[in-house]
Amino acid sequence: MIIKATDIKNNFGKYIKLLDKEDIIVTKNGMPVAKITRHRSWGNSDKICEQATSYGCHGKKMSYEEFMEMYEKADKRYEYIDGEVFLLASPGVTHQRIVGNLYALLRLWFKGKKCIPFLSPLDVTLKKGEDSINVVQPDLLVICDPENKNENDRYTGIPTLVIEVLSDTSSRMDLIKKLDLYMQAGIQEYWVVNYFNRQVIIYGFKNNDIADMKLFVKDDTVQSMIFDGLLAELKDIFT
Repeated sequence: MIIKATDIKNNFGKYIKLLDKEDIIVTKNGMPVAKITRHRSWGNSDKICEQATSYGCHGKKMSYEEFMEMYEKADKRYEYIDGEVFLLASPGVTHQRIVGNLYALLRLWFKGKKCIPFLSPLDVTLKKGEDSINVVQPDLLVICDPENKNENDRYTGIPTLVIEVLSDTSSRMDLIKKLDLYMQAGIQEYWVVNYFNRQVIIYGFKNNDIADMKLFVKDDTVQSMIFDGLLAELKDIFT
């Protein structure tokens, strides 16, 4: 759930009662500034699950080995984050149009360079720690270590930049669980593209923390923090 700071101030008790269902992202001037989450001792489950079409829970937590055994036999797309499985449904037309616009821009800019942009689906395995292995499929990613792949041609490195385009049901996933994962896994830059508000938020990560965050709105030109000269007009992204 995403709530404005003024709403939290005026209805704090109301939203506290909702924490047994989901975490709360607090925004100010359209930017996420805080997260309210329940204490782990509250109830017997800390599961966060999207309850609509973009993400669906597999139904239980499982080990990485159990997930991989299931995943190798599956005919659907899944992500595995913090020990929980999420089913990925087909995205909408607007979502895919924006992804296509961004991919065209990235492909042109990175032509002839070492780093390579990719589209989902492409499995990326990320670690928060030795005992926390995760598998995700970012909407777009830029890989600067394409040599890191296994004998089955599966990518085994860490993307330099990842992009997620929000849907009406994936906001909490992309702004909480994936933000935390990408920050801790060694990714340097994370773009969150919000087509409902026609905004782009860029997070720069360093030492497993947010080093910088920039919001681009209206007629702004999006500028990468780590790729000097990588620019994108908002109007071209959302056209």
